[in-house]
Amino acid sequence: MLLLILSCTAAPGGPGSSNADRASGAREPRAPAPGAPAPGAPTPRAAGDAVLGPGARPQTHREMVLDRDASRHPGDGGGSWRGVALPGPVEVGSPVQLVAEYVAGPVGIDEGGALTLIPSPFWGWSPPQGHTPDEPGFTVIEAPDGIVLQPRSGGGQLSVTVGGRALAPGEIVRFTYGSGDTARVDRFASRAAALWIGVDADGDGVRSVVPEPVSIEVVAGPAAQVVAILPSAAAPGEVVPLRLAVLDAVGNAFGRWPGTLTLQASSPRLSGPAQITLGPDDEGLATVQLVPEVPGVYTVTVAGVGPPVTTNPLVVRDGIEPILWGDLQIHSGLSDGTGDPAEVWRYAREVAALDVAAITDHDHWGMRFLDAHPRLWADLDRAVDEAYEPQRFVSIHGFEHTHWLYGHRHVLYFDGPGPLLSSLDPATDTPEELWAALQGRMALSVPHHPAGGPVPIDWRRGTHPVLEPVVEIASVHGQSEDPSLPGVIYDAVPGAFASEQLQQGRRLGLIGSTDGHDGHPGLSQLAGGHGGLAAILAPQRTRGAVYQALMARRVYATNGPRIVLRVSVRGAPPGSVLPAGPPAPIEARVVGTAPIERVELVGRGGVIGSQVGTGSLLFTTWELDAPAPGDLAYVRVVQVDGGLAWSSPVFFDPPEG
Repeated sequence: MLLLILSCTAAPGGPGSSNADRASGAREPRAPAPGAPAPGAPTPRAAGDAVLGPGARPQTHREMVLDRDASRHPGDGGGSWRGVALPGPVEVGSPVQLVAEYVAGPVGIDEGGALTLIPSPFWGWSPPQGHTPDEPGFTVIEAPDGIVLQPRSGGGQLSVTVGGRALAPGEIVRFTYGSGDTARVDRFASRAAALWIGVDADGDGVRSVVPEPVSIEVVAGPAAQVVAILPSAAAPGEVVPLRLAVLDAVGNAFGRWPGTLTLQASSPRLSGPAQITLGPDDEGLATVQLVPEVPGVYTVTVAGVGPPVTTNPLVVRDGIEPILWGDLQIHSGLSDGTGDPAEVWRYAREVAALDVAAITDHDHWGMRFLDAHPRLWADLDRAVDEAYEPQRFVSIHGFEHTHWLYGHRHVLYFDGPGPLLSSLDPATDTPEELWAALQGRMALSVPHHPAGGPVPIDWRRGTHPVLEPVVEIASVHGQSEDPSLPGVIYDAVPGAFASEQLQQGRRLGLIGSTDGHDGHPGLSQLAGGHGGLAAILAPQRTRGAVYQALMARRVYATNGPRIVLRVSVRGAPPGSVLPAGPPAPIEARVVGTAPIERVELVGRGGVIGSQVGTGSLLFTTWELDAPAPGDLAYVRVVQVDGGLAWSSPVFFDPPEG
């Protein structure tokens, strides 16, 4: 029987109801695009939640607990889901039509049960609907004779309730998504973009997804821009790689772009070719070897696709300390991101030219929860180790402890694979229990988006003095360092900004990372406007060296651009603890990626020094006459284009003896 769904009716357990929110795979209440504000304000706290901090989301937490504890029918998530007529590679955001079939499992689906078609719910698939053939997402459903399907759509999903009789084992329901070419695919590329089917076999409002989705390949759109990246530091005469990537308008890579790029160095003392030609099989990628002959600051301007772009600055001098660029919080398609781990690693290395990266998929969020699927967690661990190449690329084991009451933290393991410590496991469902479980490991817990959406850190729980040496202050969600700066995080909570917590005595280094979900580690700002990077002052590209730098707070943060920031206090690096009392001369050297608006010195009480920029280079000095115990000092950089950088603070203790 062919059923053309011509109505949209809400029903108990449908999208938008509490039962649907309980369903496995409920989405994070976040922006539909990276960097955009999340819809709605934080959930108000009930009287019983009075001990929670501002911005906590007790309703979301309760829904996750209810889903975890729900009794599931043997048929929930049962059966199989298969593609019947799937297209070949589809360009991002373009029309698509595909046909897939659900085959009922051994217990079938009771009358009153439901099937729910769920395109990957985060990044731009047309929401499926059955009421208007000429509107996006129109879906036709075919069911066996005697089955009457009652439709309801909303929340990016299309559910149909089984009526007339039960759906027997082995019977088939066919979905034609995009009938009439009215549906569009994800705006981010992936070789296995997923469509899921949820099964509520007994109609109690609790569903599970069939474990394996139907997938199609989504590829990059037309070439629109070039990303050109140099290392930030090198010695004279050293061969340095210029990484080039031709991307579409939102940063998707690996398209077929044959053509020539012209290269114009800022100085003839940076030797290398004047152009490079890419073939159709180069996937828009190239690496050019350059040699800076003498000390200085160099850039390269690249033209050929879209507006000309200029690289980040390369600072060249003898004995220069390396700067490793890292993205320590990335989400893949294993939770609520885009792409499989191998795709993410490839983008990190070949497009974003990162030195360090960590995939930190959610413990209990997305379509399949890692804490409920040990195989997925094992697959991720294996992918991390396969990507690790000491001295070339540092991949780090990790996950996100996604707690909706106390805030989100990502856990990083530097000594090999570690356990997934779920925020919904009663043994590790508080920060204190998480820290206890990490004792004895080369591990870090990193609070992120601490000042706002989607949920801030509950600072009243404290931070661990060993396991939490740094805080992530810049990401796709915005910056959480200070409310006076550009790009402030959405749903901001007064008192939760890092600057406010540092003034209260917390000792934390400052890093950025994308918290990216678009498959574009290191470059989330291309699609969403906000980004984040960690500049790691480590001598080697190894897990051990990166761990030691983070532990010592030898790091700084940016909101995406590769600003070079060198700060010293009494000759000591950021993150140091120095004795109070003697004068403390401070030097700041900044090489921006755009003209510098100002550079600020932050100390006890707020901004205690400021220098206006006159270009992209700035060298300035200050002196603290007699720093007292408990004082601190760190540097902020504000560029005219909104680019930001923050050094980690130096802290002052009473003199020994």
